[in-house]
Amino acid sequence: MFAVIKTGGKQYKVAANDIIKIEKLQGDLGEVIEFTDVLIMGKDGDVKLGSPLLANTKVQATILDQIRDDKVIIFKKNRRHNYRRKNGHRQFLTVVQITDLLPEGAKPSAKPAPAKVAKKEEVITAQTSTAKEATPQKAVKKEATSKEPAKKAAPKIAKEAPTKAPKK
Repeated sequence: MFAVIKTGGKQYKVAANDIIKIEKLQGDLGEVIEFTDVLIMGKDGDVKLGSPLLANTKVQATILDQIRDDKVIIFKKNRRHNYRRKNGHRQFLTVVQITDLLPEGAKPSAKPAPAKVAKKEEVITAQTSTAKEATPQKAVKKEATSKEPAKKAAPKIAKEAPTKAPKK
């Protein structure tokens, strides 16, 4: 089953479990959003076209991330007039995963809601806290008692006597 949705001034052909990058939408990570601007809905050769939109059809998606796209450089120049302008632009994007396509009158599937996606900072702090808990107490005390870290000896470089080029 597929659908063509309209969002952010663009049209996207989507199917279940597709991951797409679209124009910035308001919402938190893990939140479920609905697209009601469905232009086409199709399944196994049976295609329904809207004029312009299909009534009572929805596409549900889950927000995976809020990101920024690659920088686009805008450079303008007029020859022989000393005119040069350089600008850059990074578009805000929302990464969504399509979870459900709902044709007319269909109800959302009874799938469990996806787990809320943790932010990168939360994941890092959680990993560091569990790493501290996992280390044995004896090892921590042993590190704390040593006053100076062990010094590494610098490698010795043997100097060779300079060689002279043979005379001709």
